[in-house]
Amino acid sequence: MPLLWYDGIVKKIDNIAPNVRQFQLEVPGVDSFDFKAGQFVTMDLPIGEKRLQRWRSYSIANAPNGSNALELCIVRSASGPGSGFLFDEVKEGSAIRFKGPDGGFVLPETIERDLVFICTGTGVAPFRSMILDLLHSGKSHRNIHLIFGARSEQDILYREEFETLAKSMPGFRYDVALSRQEDWNGYQGYVHQIYLHEYASPRPDIAFYICGWSQMIDEAVANLLVQLKYDRNQIHYELYG
Repeated sequence: MPLLWYDGIVKKIDNIAPNVRQFQLEVPGVDSFDFKAGQFVTMDLPIGEKRLQRWRSYSIANAPNGSNALELCIVRSASGPGSGFLFDEVKEGSAIRFKGPDGGFVLPETIERDLVFICTGTGVAPFRSMILDLLHSGKSHRNIHLIFGARSEQDILYREEFETLAKSMPGFRYDVALSRQEDWNGYQGYVHQIYLHEYASPRPDIAFYICGWSQMIDEAVANLLVQLKYDRNQIHYELYG
């Protein structure tokens, strides 16, 4: 079944980190934009003649809530005409054409394993959607461990929100690794050290979800499969590039 096209209106733009913005969209004429936590939408941006030049996909960062609102967490890429257009041309009140939702990077209906979410940068967006969905829907789940990587403190996305959830949401843990800040009191380096230490002994009751750039994902998948000997069906990932 083909996906429907919508004309969303940008209601608010927030700078949430250097070179990262959160775009809040509303979909006129739609009471509820239905999607599953972890899915994405694909924008048709006026940045080229061909479809592959114009279409850019972004994960939905908010939880399904029965409204017509969407939140997208987008980083400005030096080599990306899509994000360049969104940062330079799009304002509050602008219309953006998009289709969706789409994607199979979603949680199972029945969650029978602990969830380990591994991400860097805006790869946290689908996990924010999943975590908030589990929180607000009351769906049954086990433990959740969010492992986030960035260069410095100013690059930590949704930090206050996740730190609050770590104190208030039963079973939720939150760890951050920073690769370029020596005075950071937490993990210094990359995300890999965290899961390699925390989950060194393979367990069948864990599901790993990984989101980010291809190099990070390739390394994480290799570590989990080859070094730690987890089964392939325990590993799920979404590529950003």
